[in-house]
Amino acid sequence: MMRNRPVVITRHRSSSAARLLAVVAAGVGLLVACGSGSVTETSTETTASTAVVASTVPATAAPVAPVTLLDKQSATVLGQPLAYPTAVPAQVSSVIVTLLPGQETGLHRHDAPMYAYILEGAVTVEYQGAGTKVYPAGTALMEAVGTVHNGKNVGSVPVRILTVNIGAEGVANTVRLP
Repeated sequence: MMRNRPVVITRHRSSSAARLLAVVAAGVGLLVACGSGSVTETSTETTASTAVVASTVPATAAPVAPVTLLDKQSATVLGQPLAYPTAVPAQVSSVIVTLLPGQETGLHRHDAPMYAYILEGAVTVEYQGAGTKVYPAGTALMEAVGTVHNGKNVGSVPVRILTVNIGAEGVANTVRLP
């Protein structure tokens, strides 16, 4: 007798986002199917940013191997050692930033560690006093802390960046500068 196990299927507009979800889910022991394979839908719930479908797949399905995006990183892209705010309670938040062709983030800095994964396109970042770096889709990084920088989309397609801020209560994730 074949047993089924529950699986969460998340559908996104981009295959990069789907690959990222598959990688993240594999890392925590889940199987994520992104619009392919045979599944049986059992219920649907829609959130502000994604549609989540609870489904089942055969228990005999092959496990998805984890893919490491960033492993035991101890420094930012500028070689700064990672240091977490400890004076107040920790807070983690995430957003997906979209830059259309020609758009810029504007000058800003981060006062706490920030993980970023480039989902689509390529972003060019100018670091004040530390040069320019280009991060193409599929790049995972720990952004510079305390260094003023500006991200630009100099390409012809939108740039989408998943950011995870590893901050603390009262510490701004992003400080915008004039």
